[in-house]
Amino acid sequence: MDGKEALELMKSNPVDVVLMDMMMPGMDGYESIQAIRAKRQYKNLPVIAVTAKAMSGDREKCIAAGASDYISKPVDLDQLVSLLRIWLYEKGY
Repeated sequence: MDGKEALELMKSNPVDVVLMDMMMPGMDGYESIQAIRAKRQYKNLPVIAVTAKAMSGDREKCIAAGASDYISKPVDLDQLVSLLRIWLYEKGY
């Protein structure tokens, strides 16, 4: 699935959190997050950037694009669960 497909899917399926792969064909994760944030109903939606890039500055670039948080690949499941708990707790789940 690419960013455009994800945005289309979000129109008809309610979501509580987004795990966004930053390196997708077509519309990449940065563009996709910006498109999500441009919609008023998604302004506070938790978006966690998932990327293989773990270089200095990558986290900041994801946050600047509108990501709520960042996790690098390979994904540590304990870290992912912790992030999901934090962001879903803030939404009241």
